[in-house]
Amino acid sequence: MPKPANADPERLTACHDCHQVVAGANGGESQGACPRCGARLHHRKPNSLPRGWALISAATILYIPANLLPIMTVVYFGAGQPDTILSGVEALIAAEMWPVALLVFFASITVPVLKLIGLAYLLWTVQRGSPKRQRDRTRLYRLIEGVGRWSMVDIFMISLLAALVQLGAIATIHAELGAVAFAAVVIITMLASDSFDPRLIWDAPPRRAQRQDSSMIDAHD
Repeated sequence: MPKPANADPERLTACHDCHQVVAGANGGESQGACPRCGARLHHRKPNSLPRGWALISAATILYIPANLLPIMTVVYFGAGQPDTILSGVEALIAAEMWPVALLVFFASITVPVLKLIGLAYLLWTVQRGSPKRQRDRTRLYRLIEGVGRWSMVDIFMISLLAALVQLGAIATIHAELGAVAFAAVVIITMLASDSFDPRLIWDAPPRRAQRQDSSMIDAHD
């Protein structure tokens, strides 16, 4: 990969598609095309905050039917009833399958809620221009981006069971509307974390510089 020689860090732009670092003019919405993949270069991801808020709002709305609607129906010898995520966890606990119950509860309930709260916190602090705990917020973003995809383990399990357990009158498994809503929540939250630009966290001026500016203004007055 070619490295720009003696380039000012403030004049470097990273391609959002192939991550090539290109030396160019700083400022402005568009910075030309990437010399490697041809994608449009931007100093920061365009419309990162409004797109993030829109995706989080959509995921929050869909999270309600994802938990209230049945996620799958298990028919065993002609009898069965639809299960939501919580009722499925309760059934696993009743069957003394504690590890699987904890895995489903953590991946399908805890992770999506914490991810939505974490993304909303990041967007709110960036929108306020907060200079506090920038390193910790960057770590939080990396954690959210890394663990968010594991919420799909429930959908993966349902799709596998629905494909494999088709034994006619003995046992069948059907996916329900709750699974579609939950899959949409996971996909939308992944899109929200991908649309967020963590470099916006570091765009806020340091607190020391803010104090110096305010003290100079007070001294001038």
